[in-house]
Amino acid sequence: MKLLKLYWQNYISAYKGLSQATWLLAMVMFINQSGSMVLPFLGVYMATVLNFSLQNAGIVLSMFGIGSIAGSFVGGWLTDKFGSFKIQTFSLFFSIPFYIIVPYFKTFETLCIAILFLSFIKELFRPANSASVSFYAKPENLTRAFSLNRMALNLGYSIGPAIGGFLAAVSYNFLFYANACMSFVAGILFVFYFKNRKGNAPFKELNSTIQVPIKEKSAYSDRIFLIFSVFIAIYAFCFFQILNTLPLFYKNVAMMTEKEVGLLMGFNGIVVFVLEMALVHFAEKKFTLTTNMIIGSLFCGAAFVVLIPTHVQFILYASIFLISISEILIMPFASTVAVNRSKPTNRGSYMGLNGISFSLAFVSSPLIGTYIAQNFGFTNLWIFNCIMIVFTSVGFYFIMKKI
Repeated sequence: MKLLKLYWQNYISAYKGLSQATWLLAMVMFINQSGSMVLPFLGVYMATVLNFSLQNAGIVLSMFGIGSIAGSFVGGWLTDKFGSFKIQTFSLFFSIPFYIIVPYFKTFETLCIAILFLSFIKELFRPANSASVSFYAKPENLTRAFSLNRMALNLGYSIGPAIGGFLAAVSYNFLFYANACMSFVAGILFVFYFKNRKGNAPFKELNSTIQVPIKEKSAYSDRIFLIFSVFIAIYAFCFFQILNTLPLFYKNVAMMTEKEVGLLMGFNGIVVFVLEMALVHFAEKKFTLTTNMIIGSLFCGAAFVVLIPTHVQFILYASIFLISISEILIMPFASTVAVNRSKPTNRGSYMGLNGISFSLAFVSSPLIGTYIAQNFGFTNLWIFNCIMIVFTSVGFYFIMKKI
């Protein structure tokens, strides 16, 4: 009971002081992400409906990553130039026609092109949205504001794949159409609330352990942040197996149905929704940023270690739980580092580079992951991920000292 009471106190206090605009940004993220049913099932869709090989499916998924890199880079630049409102509006509404037409591309070459353009338009949203969070949140609530946004993302992600599993059992086309509908609803809400809405005064540096003197320069000339971004990309390579090779593993090795895969993937979102705000609030008070990054990455490694000896259903859920805790401890603090090393005039480039780190993983994770799985087996893929996580944890230990 004492543990439950402590959790509840942390959970309630984590929400205090968050602005109305921060909550509305989270609502937009939740609605948009509730429709994100395509990506978790894209690999399964290509393998079962289009009869692509694992390697070809991995290449198509990598095209999603290439589009994401371009979208993050261009989105960060456009955000600095035109503002976050215009870029988020453009991304939400112009992704709709791409979701609708993707099911009509059934060959390997045409699907590569369609997914490339879809991910580019979709990923313009991320750096602009991150800049908005930092614009509307109070400086002292910044990490929690990012956590709230991610909690909304993960609540949507828990609903999306769960519903998507049932839709996929009827027709995979419904996944694309549902994505389009939710993007439209999110776009309407966003424009209605945030048009002409003012945010905070120019960002003031936080009084925190990661505050450093910052020259006004692009993120791409910040050597320390570039190295930090490399380690984030390596971590993300392992983490994003949850979106490509893990669903294929569940379907082809664990012999789960689409509905079971959807429920298992949705469990990730539920864990993050229930635990993130309280855990982040606790972690930022009790641990250093370096400790959080190292522990978070090691949890990701543990998620793959447990898959090596067996894949009974209990272990599959335990693995998702571990990778969810990892996500909670890494993602919001990585965004906080990006914001704290930036200023209002160059924040888009920092958030864009932060997004590129994850987008690089979107390219490498399915491409290398499916190659290893097809040629050496899933067990060797899990071992490879564990080695990468150990390397990343060591990297975080040294680079965070400089940050």
